[in-house]
Amino acid sequence: MRKIQGNWIGGCIVETEAYLASGDPASHSARGKTPGNTSMFGPPGTLYVYPIHANHCMNAVTQSLGTGSAVLIRAIEPFCGLPTMQANRGTSHPGKLTSGPGMLCQALDVDRSLDGASLTHSSHVGIFFSGQTVTQFCQTGRIGVTRAQKRKLRFFTDGNWYVSGRRKDHRTPPARPAQKLSGET
Repeated sequence: MRKIQGNWIGGCIVETEAYLASGDPASHSARGKTPGNTSMFGPPGTLYVYPIHANHCMNAVTQSLGTGSAVLIRAIEPFCGLPTMQANRGTSHPGKLTSGPGMLCQALDVDRSLDGASLTHSSHVGIFFSGQTVTQFCQTGRIGVTRAQKRKLRFFTDGNWYVSGRRKDHRTPPARPAQKLSGET
């Protein structure tokens, strides 16, 4: 969730990828602590934001202070603040709103200014427990990396339309959302 101009926008996380502290050449922590990845070595619950291809990606730091391990948030199923997210992305198409880490950060207006924010104590960004439990999820190799691709560290809600990447990775074919998003044609 992200708070913009006093209003929360966001949704449920439906896709993630883990990046480990050791033995993971695809992890930003593999090269050690640098000025650009310092927040990845922060306490658990820290937001690590980094730029990539004119966009940003956001990660939740997962291990103890000094241990560079994080989970990339790849996609969410949006449920509040749709008009703001649509304006930020310049589209109302559900498959191009929050399905992928760059699109997600653009929809939520997440950039480097939020790097190092607390996901549990910030008044501008956070991860909150929704009370929902995912019963059907898939685990596959990561996508969008050139090293350690086959490590099964990508997790996503099976059959969810908002999951990015390969539709063939689902056991249940993703179904387009039953309801149109606000402003969709």
